[in-house]
Amino acid sequence: MAHHVSGLGISPTSLDPRSHITDLYVFQKPGDASKTILVININPTSPITDDAVDHESVYEVGVDTDADAVTDIAFRIRFSPVQDSAQTATLQLATGREAAADLDAGDTVLLDAQVTFGSEPQITVAGDFRLFAGLRSDPFFADPVGANDKFHWTGKDFFADKNVFGIVLEVPNSTLGPNPQVGVWARVLVPHEGRLVQGDRAGQPGIDNNFNQNDADKRVWNQQEPSDDREGFLDKFAHVFEHAGHPKDRATALAESLLPDLLTYDYTSAAGFPNGRNLTDDVINMGVAQLSNGAVPHDGLRPHTDLRTDFPFLGNPHKRD
Repeated sequence: MAHHVSGLGISPTSLDPRSHITDLYVFQKPGDASKTILVININPTSPITDDAVDHESVYEVGVDTDADAVTDIAFRIRFSPVQDSAQTATLQLATGREAAADLDAGDTVLLDAQVTFGSEPQITVAGDFRLFAGLRSDPFFADPVGANDKFHWTGKDFFADKNVFGIVLEVPNSTLGPNPQVGVWARVLVPHEGRLVQGDRAGQPGIDNNFNQNDADKRVWNQQEPSDDREGFLDKFAHVFEHAGHPKDRATALAESLLPDLLTYDYTSAAGFPNGRNLTDDVINMGVAQLSNGAVPHDGLRPHTDLRTDFPFLGNPHKRD
């Protein structure tokens, strides 16, 4: 499954679902090939309240421009505390490896963007940038009950009526660097002993939940950066493929294709996963087919029909009784 259960913590803040990434999406803007849409969905238990995001954490999208799995460009979103049933978000852009590594570096691109608590999205625009932050319908579709029952599918989409807190950016491709082929990942930085540390991360769909087999591995995984992935996890990922029936050399090659855990993206293409990830990409069945070498049938689920055709693209949140 995707990152709907992840981020085993090093502190109470990192155990808070408001600091958990459910999914990362990266895709060419429909109708405008000069723009890219970046989506981080967080908080798999998002309520219809004004308490769905943590104002002490930092939410970041990192971009690797030279294929070394190190962040060269960082988009950082910070939130104000909720006051009088209102909240704002700020977008900061840091370019260059040293700036991307410094949480205090970078330029403020959007300031005091209103967070959406209701159904109608509030969108903030500054030049070529757009930002939305607020409660949305979860676009992820999957049958985790069937997956956990040896892929005996139930035909029920567990996420059909679920909400998330969505952070959606529209950025010009020029901010991603001159090379259109980049790697993208997301992370949440949480307060711990007086400083901000990485508490959760996401790249390709389902990696942490499917390949990290115990709490200790999950904890290490979510605190490290992609450049460290192969050294500590290549053999462990290969073992998962071997256990699924792949020969050793094939298992190793498949593990190598997943590490480092970045969403590879060519911003000149709208092809979808594994070129970035569209909101409608059937990533679960793609992943299960790879793991099982095509032995498991399709789960029968389809993308959600409540997606918007315009920014921020995520559907309106589901109402609760």
